[in-house]
Amino acid sequence: MAFFTTFVATLSRECALLSLSLSKPVLEEEHERGVAHIVEHLAFSATEKYTNHDIIKFLESIGAEFGACQNAVTSADETVYELFVPVDKPELLSRAISVLAEFSTEVRVSKDDLEKERGAVLEEYRGNRNASGRMQDAHWVLMMEGSKYAECLPIGLEKVIRTVSSDTVKRFYQKWYRLQNMAVIAVGDFPDTKGVVELINTHFGQKKSATDPPVIPKFPVPSHQEPRFSCFIESEAGGSAVIVSYKMPVNELKTIKDYKEMLTESMFLHALNQRFFKLSRRKDPPYFSCSASADDLVRPLKAYIMSSSCKERGTLKALESMLIEVARVRLHGFSEREVSVARALLMSEVESAYLERDQMQSTNLRDECLQHFLCKEPIIGIEYEARLQKTLLPHISALEVSRYSEKLQTSCSCVIKTIEPQTFSTIDDLKNIVLKIKNLEEKNISPWDEENIPEEIVSTKPSPGNIVQQFEYENLGATELVLSNGMRVCYKCTDFLDDQVLFTGFSYGGLSELPESEYLSCSMGSTIAGEIGVFGYRPSMLMDMLAGKRVEGGTKVGAYMRTFSGDCSPSDLETALQLVYQLFTTNVAPGEEEVEIVMQMAEEVIRAQERDPYTAFANRVKEINYGNSYFFRPIRISDLQKVDPLKACDYFNSCFKDPSTFTVVIVGNIDPSNGIPLILQYLGGIPKPPEPILHFNRDNLKGLPFTFPSSIIREVVRSPMVEAQCSVQLCFPVELKNGTMVEEINYVGFLSKLLETKMMQVLRFKHGQIYSASVSVFLGGNKHSRTGDVRGDISINFSCDPEISFKLVDLALDEISRLQKEGPSDEDVSTILELEQRAHETGLQENYHWLDRILCSYQSRVYSGDVGTSFKIQDEARSKVRKSLQPLTLQLALQRIMPYPCNKQFTVVILMPQVSRFKFLRSLFRHNQTYHLGDAKALAAVAGLTFLAFSLWRYSRRTLKS
Repeated sequence: MAFFTTFVATLSRECALLSLSLSKPVLEEEHERGVAHIVEHLAFSATEKYTNHDIIKFLESIGAEFGACQNAVTSADETVYELFVPVDKPELLSRAISVLAEFSTEVRVSKDDLEKERGAVLEEYRGNRNASGRMQDAHWVLMMEGSKYAECLPIGLEKVIRTVSSDTVKRFYQKWYRLQNMAVIAVGDFPDTKGVVELINTHFGQKKSATDPPVIPKFPVPSHQEPRFSCFIESEAGGSAVIVSYKMPVNELKTIKDYKEMLTESMFLHALNQRFFKLSRRKDPPYFSCSASADDLVRPLKAYIMSSSCKERGTLKALESMLIEVARVRLHGFSEREVSVARALLMSEVESAYLERDQMQSTNLRDECLQHFLCKEPIIGIEYEARLQKTLLPHISALEVSRYSEKLQTSCSCVIKTIEPQTFSTIDDLKNIVLKIKNLEEKNISPWDEENIPEEIVSTKPSPGNIVQQFEYENLGATELVLSNGMRVCYKCTDFLDDQVLFTGFSYGGLSELPESEYLSCSMGSTIAGEIGVFGYRPSMLMDMLAGKRVEGGTKVGAYMRTFSGDCSPSDLETALQLVYQLFTTNVAPGEEEVEIVMQMAEEVIRAQERDPYTAFANRVKEINYGNSYFFRPIRISDLQKVDPLKACDYFNSCFKDPSTFTVVIVGNIDPSNGIPLILQYLGGIPKPPEPILHFNRDNLKGLPFTFPSSIIREVVRSPMVEAQCSVQLCFPVELKNGTMVEEINYVGFLSKLLETKMMQVLRFKHGQIYSASVSVFLGGNKHSRTGDVRGDISINFSCDPEISFKLVDLALDEISRLQKEGPSDEDVSTILELEQRAHETGLQENYHWLDRILCSYQSRVYSGDVGTSFKIQDEARSKVRKSLQPLTLQLALQRIMPYPCNKQFTVVILMPQVSRFKFLRSLFRHNQTYHLGDAKALAAVAGLTFLAFSLWRYSRRTLKS
């Protein structure tokens, strides 16, 4: 009889989340390194009842998409399998549980099975050997030095993946996959939880469990008083960074006192991060971004980790600032205001969780059960947890919070590491910084200088506008208001999440309307304005003003539209709408400090991307597919000198000035009796300018200047690489005719899913040569006219072994050609219909889905003033296409929308490692009839420097997925 742990929970969701967790530390010997991950792959490949990836085919046939809804994670301490399956058909739930049961004891590990999956695992390994992967691996080894964990990277060793025998894999599976070490977790909208338990017992209860399982040893990670230092040089790094880690045992969570300690830790990290953010926004900042966080690394070890991104040659300055700030807290503590802000943030988070306790995501409750099984953490429930926090938080003092800084000392198993593209700092430099801070702390460091924070976001409340027209759309469940200033507002009340309100406002006319001479400066407008503060206050000040409020938002100026968007709690709707009012009434003026910071960040982004092989690849793809248009041209460092900050800010100000050009859609838990007065005051109160500003007719917008190549283009981009990487993009032009546009867009969606499914079946499951494939559709180059055809493209993307990239391109073309000539199978059509239907049903229960659908109804070419009619036409088009979808209709769509035959017009660009001159000539000779080499150009997208977040180093949470 089997012995295993079962957790079953009920949530108001239409899909169930099934998880099988193995409490199994990485126990691989040297010749087995990577085998635990290989077993995870083999589970989806073949078991005693399923062969040739039939498990994946079955799950996709019921709407559980591979990757998103069926996957597994192998970390240093455990493997977790998970399946999202519908619960409206009990027989499907039973079969899905039987699949998990197969994973537990009956994974088939034959020689043929292993050879078929070896290529996919190798490709996943290769994909992890980029700059980020190398930095992850090096940091993990440094953190775990002296422990077996240092030798147990979940992905394993390449030589083991290439050569390990099926007998070795089978022995590992049989030795460590023991029911005593497993838990089954089921979370979903179950009508009868007892019935689910019975299903689990039915499928798992008869599994045989070994009578004498091996003892699972523990692997301690030794502490150290002296800090460890590392200067890591990564020529492909996306920038310079500093990481400071402090390792310590995980705190047990058993008593109320333990829980209070956890809250105190969270308040400390919140308060410290507030300081880091404010420092990053000062004149000549030490770093562009910096954050501190805590996470469990391995059982039972956790770490506080501070990470910052900084300019080139700036790592020492960044390190000094980070260590000084922690020392400042040790000496002077946090102020009462700083602690009250942190307290308010935690209170807001738990109140939101409490309000949505009946709408909790399955994954959240699954994770609670998982941590209970793996780490013995208690499951206390959100009701009790909310009461605890409301009781404890007011009694946690600033002194208690500040004392946590004592845990962040260089004598506390500290690891200090810099990452640079070339050597600018040395270990001696790092040691000198540590000694300098120690001396400064003994001589005293000045207290933190707080700034005055305004009490009100809107100092003088505007006079409310009024409703000029009101329309009810029953098919949408929405109401439309036309306000006296010309703004159109559509709101839909939902109860999907009690603590969520979403909104987006849009207006036609964006960067595509600008002459080339103004494009560069104006395209920087959002970035410069964002640094200054688009809502009337500097970002660092606004952060404090919004403390305790759940309000998020932003702006975007795109090719054809200007948009603002937000996500808030219903209780904070007034604050969110106040920010919109501020956006329209604020004139952003460029300051020298803010412009300097933006330009420094932009320069670092450009330098970083010039080092990145994938940047050269992405840029060349754009250049080939869309021409050398100024709109797609990368920004160079020399271009930054041409940017006029005043022109950039003036343009941004004009983008959000005239409310009569904007349509706003609001979706969520809105009470109209409270919401409408707020809408009238803060949206209706936005003053309308005497003359129209950026008032465009959608039918007269300029299209982006691009033309897809009329002939076949095959090109290789050669780029210097530390380790060989290869990425392929195969692209086809598409053209959708105006008369049947609404139906054709639905066909494009089904085609992209069909192609993605078939690429995985052929390139991975049949030939075993890729890890994943994706299909993307681009239709964004067309103006939002209600007439004319729409041009765009469909692209297939995958990575692979450079040596077989040409072969895989031909296999992909052959499969598309076969689909065009023979059509897909009935099973193919059934699968993509089920995947689309399940995604649609899930979306109907989500605010983001409805927000997007209503926006699409306004922006559709069939919209002519009645959003309800537009929505109806689109909904009927989807139903019409679904009903007509058969192998023949899908085959005709492939012929009609894509080039037919597909091999008469396409582009394929392949990223390859740079080779020696001899190999280059040999390669050129070998492929001279079909391929030519192009010069690689660097792509730079200036949107602020985003670098290594702490999650980069969280190897214990790293997802190596099948």
